[in-house]
Amino acid sequence: MSRRTPVPLAALTPWGQLRAGRRPRRLVQLVAGLTLYGVSVAMMVRGGLGLPPWDVLTVGLVKHLPLSFGQVVIATSFVVLLLWLPLRQLPGLGTMLNAVLIGLVADATLAQLSAPDAWAARGALLVGGILLNGVAGAMYIGSQFGPGPRDGLMTGLVRRTGRSVRLVRTVLELTVLGTGWLLGGTAGVGTVLYALGIGPLVHTLLPRLTVALPERDPQRLVAMSTDASGATMISTVVNRSSVSQFSRSTSTRPS
Repeated sequence: MSRRTPVPLAALTPWGQLRAGRRPRRLVQLVAGLTLYGVSVAMMVRGGLGLPPWDVLTVGLVKHLPLSFGQVVIATSFVVLLLWLPLRQLPGLGTMLNAVLIGLVADATLAQLSAPDAWAARGALLVGGILLNGVAGAMYIGSQFGPGPRDGLMTGLVRRTGRSVRLVRTVLELTVLGTGWLLGGTAGVGTVLYALGIGPLVHTLLPRLTVALPERDPQRLVAMSTDASGATMISTVVNRSSVSQFSRSTSTRPS
């Protein structure tokens, strides 16, 4: 049986994302992915064993603001989007839905999901949340409607500074994690497991969940590479003939 060639992610403007075709299929995947992402975050919160860096910050801010977890997620997303302006980044539909929907779903899930007392149940919520987060992240990224606010900030900084994905992401995540921890956010074994697991998860799932777009210009395809610490990508425009070779050689090193 022949190996399936991974579907490349396209470098599209916000308007191009809407015109790219297969919109119903992509919209369903986008909304489903963001919904599952919100559920996965709530699962990790209720596990109480440590959170991803941005969620550590969210929990820390919740302790000092009269806002719910989801409301802080939404507010933080729009603050991050303001940082896109000097980077000359334009948000797409996926970016805006990401900023709003994840927080709403997280709050709705937290209202229905209580924190268990048993360590086994808490561990199951943590591991299940990380796995679901990987699937959800690959789904919404693969819908090709643009990056989330936080991922877009990272890629914008990489483009503007010329620094590596690994360096920029590490500095951002450590800054956010440290700030959240100082504010009282929940860091722990779950933070470490997430950092180690989410990159390989999305790296494996993203090629399988990326929606193939109709080819309008066969000479302009884009292959994406993931960095070792996460799901977000820097795009490199390549010729059609080199897509398969690039896909086979993509590793977890930053491009």
